[in-house]
Amino acid sequence: MPKRRSPDQRRFPDPRLADADGLLAYGGDLHPERVLAAYAQGIFPWPGEEAWPLLWYSPDPRMVLRPEDLHVSQSLRKTLKRQPFEIRLDTAFAQVIRACARTPRPEQDGTWITTAMLEAYCHLHDLGFAHSAEAWLDGELVGGLYGVSLGAAFFGESMFARRPDASKAAFVHLVQHLQAWQFQLVDCQVYTEHLARFGAVLWPREDFLQALARALQVPTRRGTWQMEPHTRV
Repeated sequence: MPKRRSPDQRRFPDPRLADADGLLAYGGDLHPERVLAAYAQGIFPWPGEEAWPLLWYSPDPRMVLRPEDLHVSQSLRKTLKRQPFEIRLDTAFAQVIRACARTPRPEQDGTWITTAMLEAYCHLHDLGFAHSAEAWLDGELVGGLYGVSLGAAFFGESMFARRPDASKAAFVHLVQHLQAWQFQLVDCQVYTEHLARFGAVLWPREDFLQALARALQVPTRRGTWQMEPHTRV
């Protein structure tokens, strides 16, 4: 573990000092000011074992999706055309993050969304920085995702699905809204085949940090987000 601590609410080591796994620092807490400062510097919290201090990461390379590069497969387009789900934004944030925490992950024992993480991101939602995209079916929440918004950047955190294509539908609608709102990038953090199929690609950390700095020059779209009809699939 690196011998680098994050001693106060805003100061972090240079993200370029992260180790080969992206681990940059440890310690601190999930106070909103600290978490937002981390995202603004290309860093995010990712708790390890329960007994460990809080871990902070800045991986290289970084998985990134430009909203205009969103790829929707032909089969998913057919599903979206049928409109099986009602897509909402920011109507059930706490339910979404709790569902993400309960969803089993391949090759993952337990969840990294600890109680402290859940409470911290719900607080960020109350402050207007964290947002959810949700897929509903017959009044039931069946899929969705959540993340953090700063400037013209959206930092995706986790998603879940209880019905086929539910989280995919929520993701597509969210990214299309982000494009309409002139967001510049969606930070997907680390590579997965799932995200690659949507058009996300690996960027060198330095390219990501430069793009993030540009995105942060735009005012944050803070507050409750709502669906806009002209952006629907």
